[in-house]
Amino acid sequence: MKKGYKALVDEAMAEIKTYTVAEALEKYQDPNVQFVDIRDPRELEREGVVPGAFSAPRGMLEFWVDPESPYYKPVFGEDKEYIFFCAGGLRSALATKTMQDMGLDKVAHIEGGFGAWKAAGAPTTEKQRK
Repeated sequence: MKKGYKALVDEAMAEIKTYTVAEALEKYQDPNVQFVDIRDPRELEREGVVPGAFSAPRGMLEFWVDPESPYYKPVFGEDKEYIFFCAGGLRSALATKTMQDMGLDKVAHIEGGFGAWKAAGAPTTEKQRK
């Protein structure tokens, strides 16, 4: 393997903004900030969610962000800072780097992801089942 996930994450971390849970909590109620949960739907049902976070599974993220995609989601066209998180902070680091490369200017991710958020006692709730 030419480059494993650790090298990819390290490269991403060198180029992106990372917030601690405390820093992310300071931005949590800001109307100019959108939290984006990139975990898979099964993780959301099993572990819970951050109230108000937009759910964008990692596998669809590039398609949902690009206005030229048939899967585009208008939430990504708003003038906001996007704070991405996954379960532990690895996928969200890669996603944040990709979103930055795609042209989203104000992007960051949460160090330690949802696990750190939940452990810190930050707001969570159960995922509403359909």
